[in-house]
Amino acid sequence: MSFDTILKGGVLSDGAQADIAITDGRIAAIAANIDAEAGESIDIAGNLVSPPFVDPHFHMDATLSYGQPRINASGTLLEGISLWGELKPLLTHDAVIERALAYCDWAASMGLLAIRSHVDVCDDRLLAVEALLEVKKQVADYIDLQLVAFPQDGLYRSPSARANTIRALDMGVDVVGGIPHFERTMADGRASVTELCEMAAERGLMVDMHCDESDDPMSRHIEQLAYETQRLGLGGRVAGSHLTSMHSMDNYYVSKLLPLIAEAEVAAIPNPLINITLQGRHDSYPKRRGMTRVPEMLKHGIRVGFGQDCVLDPWYSLGAADMLDVAFMGLHVAQMTSPADMRRCYEMVTTQSAAIMGLADYGLEVGKRADLVVLDAGNPIEAIRLRATRLLVMARGKVIARRARSPMQLSIPGREAGIDRRFTMPAPD
Repeated sequence: MSFDTILKGGVLSDGAQADIAITDGRIAAIAANIDAEAGESIDIAGNLVSPPFVDPHFHMDATLSYGQPRINASGTLLEGISLWGELKPLLTHDAVIERALAYCDWAASMGLLAIRSHVDVCDDRLLAVEALLEVKKQVADYIDLQLVAFPQDGLYRSPSARANTIRALDMGVDVVGGIPHFERTMADGRASVTELCEMAAERGLMVDMHCDESDDPMSRHIEQLAYETQRLGLGGRVAGSHLTSMHSMDNYYVSKLLPLIAEAEVAAIPNPLINITLQGRHDSYPKRRGMTRVPEMLKHGIRVGFGQDCVLDPWYSLGAADMLDVAFMGLHVAQMTSPADMRRCYEMVTTQSAAIMGLADYGLEVGKRADLVVLDAGNPIEAIRLRATRLLVMARGKVIARRARSPMQLSIPGREAGIDRRFTMPAPD
């Protein structure tokens, strides 16, 4: 028997050492020792091999536009939305494609091979929709790009948003989006949730709404989203993104709300980097943390995936397509510091987010597509702690990014020359 590629001596997430054999773009075997011929044998001994990173919430139409036409001086969500409104008329088809492809290059180099991007449909030209549909085709050989029709200015608040949402879905956009808390009234917000969910049900599509991205504890559209999900039989196909108002809600109300979300099988997508940056801006002290109640959601069996949301755009001045940064921030803000919880944070930027996106061919399993990343770490916790260097990225069975492991050299008399920041964690009690 021979294979196209064998990865030798990788460390799986459970600590087991294994070889991984790949043929015709798929994982053909995973075993402790695969003694067979291969077109290429790659030594990854001692390094973590993982399914690729997944970003379930991003804005690719705005990425890498930082400073155009100006910088968000206040750092607030509302100024970011206003700034995006100034930038939209200046967008060109080619510029959106160029920035998106540049970001996809970053993503590929970081082992981020699946992205769900919201795309604003409130520009009557639908220029960004057309551009990102083109990008989706161009990157299909190495990135799963899923697009969400997002009426950024409100389904009812923006005069043409409803018609444009339908047009975008007719053009081939994958997911129905919304922003109920940005409608003019709470009633309009609730109505928008109903109509958008009905739209998705009629078309057999998934739903992903910006939901209650607010410090207002009375912003409770997630309750309507859970209701419509159950009424329309959309369980497992719906996500509420952000849900930041929940960090300000009354605890009794939340004790009622979380079981409703779990029962409806609605997933949650917090965005740790952006939620902690944009929320609580009107607070003095104590300041609210700005992220939804992740540990409590997990205890209720709610599926949670962490998103990156923004990179160098009107809302966020940093970012590098690194989902380990996202997991690192999420771990801290949610205070998920037990070994089991830290591993769950890793899953929230890999397997859990893949499930939210419905990626059926995803995973480090025999028969699955050979998409994977090799990291300079011994386990998922260490990968988060070090924001580990990506040593190899494989997409569809082909190596698309590779770098040699290169420890820092220290020049201090009497000390070891090579510095290795790996650390063997003690076994849990």
